Amino acid sequence: MLKFSVSQRLSKRLHVKVSGWLFDDAQAAYVEEELMKCAAITKVKFFTRSRDLIITHNGDELAVRDALLALRSLDLTAAPALTEYSPRLVNRKYRESMIGQTLLYIGKRVFLPMPVRIAWNWVSAVKFVKQAVTMLWHRKLTVEVLDGVAITVSMLRGDFSTAGAIMYLLGIGETLEEWTLRKSVLNLAESMSLNVDKVWVKVDGVEVSRPVAEVKEGDQVVLRQGEVVPLDGIVVEGVVLVNESSMTGEPEPVRRDEGTAVYAGTVVDEGSCIIEVRGNSKSSRYEQIVSLIEESEQMKSGMEQKAFHMADKLVPITFAGTALTYLLTRNTMKALSFLMVDFSCALKLSIPLAVLSAMEEASKRGITVKGGKFLEQIAAADVIVFDKTGTLTKAEPVFEQIITFEGHDPDDMLMLAACLEEHFPHSMAKAVVNAAEQHNLPHKEKHSSKLEYIVAHGIASKVGNRKCRIGSAHFIFDDEKTVIPPDEMDTFNNLPDSSSHLYLAISGRLAAVLCIKDPVREEAAQVVEELHELGVKKIVMMTGDSKRNAERVAREIGIDEVHAEVLPGDKAAYVKQAKSEGYTVMMVGDGINDSPALSEAHVGVAMNEGAPIAQKIANITVSSDDLTSIVDLRRIAMKLMDRIQFNYNSIVGVNGGLVGLGLFQILTPSTTAWMHNIFTLVIGLRSMTPLLPKAKNTSLVGNDDAITVEATTVA
Repeated sequence: MLKFSVSQRLSKRLHVKVSGWLFDDAQAAYVEEELMKCAAITKVKFFTRSRDLIITHNGDELAVRDALLALRSLDLTAAPALTEYSPRLVNRKYRESMIGQTLLYIGKRVFLPMPVRIAWNWVSAVKFVKQAVTMLWHRKLTVEVLDGVAITVSMLRGDFSTAGAIMYLLGIGETLEEWTLRKSVLNLAESMSLNVDKVWVKVDGVEVSRPVAEVKEGDQVVLRQGEVVPLDGIVVEGVVLVNESSMTGEPEPVRRDEGTAVYAGTVVDEGSCIIEVRGNSKSSRYEQIVSLIEESEQMKSGMEQKAFHMADKLVPITFAGTALTYLLTRNTMKALSFLMVDFSCALKLSIPLAVLSAMEEASKRGITVKGGKFLEQIAAADVIVFDKTGTLTKAEPVFEQIITFEGHDPDDMLMLAACLEEHFPHSMAKAVVNAAEQHNLPHKEKHSSKLEYIVAHGIASKVGNRKCRIGSAHFIFDDEKTVIPPDEMDTFNNLPDSSSHLYLAISGRLAAVLCIKDPVREEAAQVVEELHELGVKKIVMMTGDSKRNAERVAREIGIDEVHAEVLPGDKAAYVKQAKSEGYTVMMVGDGINDSPALSEAHVGVAMNEGAPIAQKIANITVSSDDLTSIVDLRRIAMKLMDRIQFNYNSIVGVNGGLVGLGLFQILTPSTTAWMHNIFTLVIGLRSMTPLLPKAKNTSLVGNDDAITVEATTVA
């Protein structure tokens, strides 16, 4: 039986010792997953070797204790196996590789006799010499050539300690660089993986909502605009344009009609269809995503790429300096001072570490960054375009009231609206569906024809022989020419100003207006102010909502520029125009309507509660429900750019100083090499430190009884 004892308790953090079982990585991941189901627990880390659980929680220690006790009934033998892409296994692989390299290096120096160490170093040097010769054979003077020459010269001079240190640090740097890329790839692949809970399955001609885990091969799944394809399948009805960039890397949507295949993880850009499921190939799809990303350059920021190119450009300068010094002084020791100080090594180590650290820090704050280059663009952004609904206003609008016309029953109209809206992923639609549930209005599918979603307009269908339309004023009155009952014009003209409106029309006549309360986020005004303080020149709000409501929100928040009643194309056109004027544009949105603008912007940020297509297209997703994450993101990005610049200046300054000390023979070449390598490690470690101060923990919430219970052993 599992036993738990609290070895340390801090405010909202518990360090728990686990006994009674020897855990492997799969079981540890299983335990973490089960504990995270507890609402009170915000983070769990399980160390298998020491069997330590580090639990961060919201202050409810009793709930944490109950979650721990529940683990005693957990069947650990049923833990799902981990794949090679598991973050736990990847982190362990590289962490143990670095520890192993370090222990081997120290062990050789402490325990091996000098002749054996010399032989070992010559064997180890073959790899680096081979790389140098290969580069020279291809007429390239790169960092590999400099490393190979430095190691060879040290060995020929009998300075085996320096040669060993250079090879050790190069090995550590290579491991860190590979770890950086691998971790970034997996973070991105995870953000691109499916996040679909339920799908619409056609059963006997009727659409039924079903958990995706229960969908079987041969089932027919209905897909509509803006939805993620949940499983691989064949189109059996309808025609759609599918965005397959997550699989192919190509941004242009492709046409899929009857008889053609669609793949899980892709997104329906336009149209609707029915697919017949042909099995779940999640693992192979994940492998394809990982392969795609590993071959792309989007993981590296422009600063990284410039630093890597600069590192290679410094190699000829180093060789030229070495040769010139020898020609002028005929002093081998002075010439070697140039050769032993490798400017490029520190550049190639510290900058990827800085970028990885920034991405990790963003992740801890609920922000998934899909590539290092996007942080650079966030730092440079001088125009930020916000969507309104679900972004500057709360992610979950609330139904306020329904105003009916021509004597329609309010419950019937709300039930009809929910029947139409529940098929589409939008925050306003969710508000209508939730309202029907809260009013105990369960409904069956009433529409007799398939639903058609018109982006930024609304939904069209039929109930019996009557045309039903629900959506914006532009769609209902301008496009559909809906008639307002003449004797109810006063009611229409006096609709509440404080809410957004969805208009429901039946057979060309206005049947109801649904008032949706769209409260502004409490933190929105402060966020706008802080973004201005961080150098953003202009903050714009674009929305399909009415001008009246949009201007009210803009005044309340302090927006610089507002555009209301716009279409998705208008948002994208505005972003394109701002880019042509020389601005770096950041777009923040959450809906299907925002996807063209998210794609057009230099960097697109999607709120996590939004439509799947917005999350797929965006370069960054924010899972936090707090808009201050945007401010944190900007600060992290700006401080990352400052850190990269500091690293570059420090590397040039310190290494330049070491070269000077070597030229004046104040330091020997081996000493300058050692000091250079130590500095490289120091700048690398500094690059891994947090960019922002940790958020302050509030005092522990709970009573004395809870503290007493947690402080004792749970058996």
